[in-house]
Amino acid sequence: MTFQITVQPSGHHFDCEADDTVLGAAIRSGVGLPYGCKNGACGSCKGKVVEGTIHHKPHQARALSDQEKLQGYALLCCAVPEGDLVIEAREVGGSTDYPVRKMPTRVQAIRRAAPDVAVLTLQLPANEALAYRAGQYVEFLLKDGKRRAYSIATAPSFSGPIELHIRHLPGGLFTDHVFGAMKERDILRFEGPLGTFFLREESDKPVVLLASGTGFAPVKALVEHMIHLKSERPVALYWGGRRPQDLYMHDLCAQWARELPWLRYVPVVSDALPEDGWTGRTGWVHAAVMQDIPDLSGHQVYACGAPVMVDAARAGYVAQCGLPADEFYADAFTTEADLAA
Repeated sequence: MTFQITVQPSGHHFDCEADDTVLGAAIRSGVGLPYGCKNGACGSCKGKVVEGTIHHKPHQARALSDQEKLQGYALLCCAVPEGDLVIEAREVGGSTDYPVRKMPTRVQAIRRAAPDVAVLTLQLPANEALAYRAGQYVEFLLKDGKRRAYSIATAPSFSGPIELHIRHLPGGLFTDHVFGAMKERDILRFEGPLGTFFLREESDKPVVLLASGTGFAPVKALVEHMIHLKSERPVALYWGGRRPQDLYMHDLCAQWARELPWLRYVPVVSDALPEDGWTGRTGWVHAAVMQDIPDLSGHQVYACGAPVMVDAARAGYVAQCGLPADEFYADAFTTEADLAA
């Protein structure tokens, strides 16, 4: 059975199979609804059901509150229609410009950037290029239909291999393999590009780039893309980690700050040990932004990393710093542990 989904205010409509999610059907139909994790953890795909009914697949309670459900909101990545629907959701221009493809790739190199972070370099098939927007991600296609998502850390203007930053989560199906049995020349398969986390190039507002841990990967791609564009928009890059070693490309960021007059870099460490000899900023990285830029009303914020950081930044920046809610763009990195919580 097939249902029709109509999106307001655009008036776009698409078909959705009875066992599919609204977001899944939208992606396949080329309708650019906003989304991040696709698994009910980040809340980026939130929309309002105006007409019709849905039921939700499992999702995290913090991504959609009971109050929001009473108001008609749904997580479109987990929302399965029970009939024709009319939904209210903003659409993301440019998010469907590049087709989602399934591609093989060869592991070119695996480099340890930190004890628990691997930089994975992937060679695409000869004479094939992956068209994507800086900030988007790919999903590895694993056995038994499982998938694992990782942001592309290189800008699309780079003609060489693509780069991913992978943090080791002990017991993780894919990360245990990356840090254990994976070797150069192994063949993997992925699907992409995915996600609506990318630079809104039509704006000239100052930008805050906020990252925690390997949330730096898409931020790196964004900076490289702005360099390629010869952009002069002011950028404040805040990168946070528990210890200095978590800022595994600190030297690159410091180089950017020296060479790019429009970029300012602020590293923040929350749990440095005495032997780290850390003399820089301490505390929570999202709070450092609030201390330095108390008025965000004229800014855009791009936040990527742990869901708790993204959620705290969104709430604080909008409520206390005057950031327009629609100028906060996020990609919350969720794990299997997050989904099981």
